[in-house]
Amino acid sequence: MTTVDTLVDRNRHFAASGPPAGLQLFPRMKTIVVGCVDPRVDPAAVLGLRLGDALVIRNLGGRVTPDTFRTMAALRAIAEVEGAKPGPEWNLVVLHHTDCGITRLGGHAGLLAGVLDIEPADLGSKAVDEPVAAVAADVRTIRANPFLPAAFLVSGLVYDIATGLVDVVVPPAPLRSAESVA
Repeated sequence: MTTVDTLVDRNRHFAASGPPAGLQLFPRMKTIVVGCVDPRVDPAAVLGLRLGDALVIRNLGGRVTPDTFRTMAALRAIAEVEGAKPGPEWNLVVLHHTDCGITRLGGHAGLLAGVLDIEPADLGSKAVDEPVAAVAADVRTIRANPFLPAAFLVSGLVYDIATGLVDVVVPPAPLRSAESVA
C-alpha cells in the first residue's frame, strides 16, 4: 500500500462518517493561526482545533513574512466579497515552537534570508534560534503592518515539543490602539 493509498483510505473513513454539516467559509472561532510546517506541530492537534474552527497559515518556522501578509490580504479580499468584516472578535495567533528545523539553517544565511524574505544582514532581528524572541519579533512585524485591521487581537504562543504545552509569550491585545487609527 502506498502513502497515497493510505491517505485515500483514511479519507474514505472520514467521508463515511459524513462530512461535517454547516461549516462556513470563515472560521467559527474567528481566528487565524500562523504556524510552522513541522509535522510535530500541527496547530489543529496542538491547540485542539476542529475542522472549521480557524484559518491556518503554515510555513517554515511559522514566521510572519511578506508572503504571510499576501495570504492575509487575499483572505481579507475574500471576506469582503462574502460581506464579512473583520472586527475586534478576530484573533491573529502566531505559534512558534521549540526545536524548530529552521534553526538548522544557521549555516545557510542566504537560504534563510530568502525564506524570511529579508537581507542576510537583517537575520539577527528575526531571532531564529530563540522561539520566544522570534514570536515577539513576529508580533512586532504584524503590529507594524498598517493594512491589517486595527481591531484584530494579536498574540504569540510557543509550543514546547518536549512537554506538549503552549506558553503565552505575547498576551492577546488589539493590533493597534484606537488612537493610532484615528
